[in-house]
Amino acid sequence: MTATTAPAPARSGSRRHRRLSWLTDHWLVKFVVLLIVILWLIPTVGLLITSFRPTDDINATGWWTVFPHMFDKATWTISNYDAVLSRQGFGNAFLNSLAVTIPSTVIPITIAAFAAYAFAWMEFKGRHVLFVVVVGLLVVPLQMALIPILRLYTSGAEVFGVTIFPDLDLNGTYLAVWLAHTGFGLPLAVYLLRNYIGSLPSSIIESARIDGADHFKIFTRLIIPLSVPVLASFAIFQFLWVWNDLLVALIFLGGEPQNRVLTQALMELNASRGNEWQLLTAGAFISMTLPLAVFFSLQRYFVRGLTAGSVKG
Repeated sequence: MTATTAPAPARSGSRRHRRLSWLTDHWLVKFVVLLIVILWLIPTVGLLITSFRPTDDINATGWWTVFPHMFDKATWTISNYDAVLSRQGFGNAFLNSLAVTIPSTVIPITIAAFAAYAFAWMEFKGRHVLFVVVVGLLVVPLQMALIPILRLYTSGAEVFGVTIFPDLDLNGTYLAVWLAHTGFGLPLAVYLLRNYIGSLPSSIIESARIDGADHFKIFTRLIIPLSVPVLASFAIFQFLWVWNDLLVALIFLGGEPQNRVLTQALMELNASRGNEWQLLTAGAFISMTLPLAVFFSLQRYFVRGLTAGSVKG
């Protein structure tokens, strides 16, 4: 006669405790994330509500006072947006921002992709030292380099006996802004792309070489398609940086109405005495439309691009 042993209740209780603990931690994480999102959105919600409020109400009460009267027609107006869009030169400033931002995003990505592939998969003397130098340029402050770059654009400079930009005044041209944003965007772009491209499986590169593919074919047919996530991630960062830039555009393009970008137009909406600040809320949301469209169109690549370098070959 054999005795049967019942399952240990302690083990079952321990498993139930772990499951309950996991559920508690899981919902706790969700709650914390939700709280952070709400706190982050409060200023944006306030800005959005203010952009639809009449000027007298904005000057008299805070934006949070609209909630008891949300369905009252007198609470809302689109006059702020009408005033912004009717301002002369605002549409031209939007187009100027496009003319500055698109090349300033495409040029550094293109150059950095070629450089990153060379640093990752091509053997040449001084490769690692040169990569360290490029990455070290990340610490160069943009503000400290504006005056030397401006002098370079206006009067040229001689480097190793060769004059750069001889008898050519680039100040006030789009090319000046493109070169400035390209120069300061390249170090980060090269760093991100090199880490990602260098982490791709080496077996793919070796198989392509065995099949007779040269570096250019490997780069265009393998590396670029596989690097779409990190390319899209950097494109988002660079586009947002250039689109929201005021300092570089103000220095190298100037303040002329035909050359001003959207950030300069928004600055001028506030009037000379700051008595039309309510127009900034509407202008801010108008300027946000294109960056939001770019982000949401590329957001499926964004998280994958943030993990650049985590794949081991």
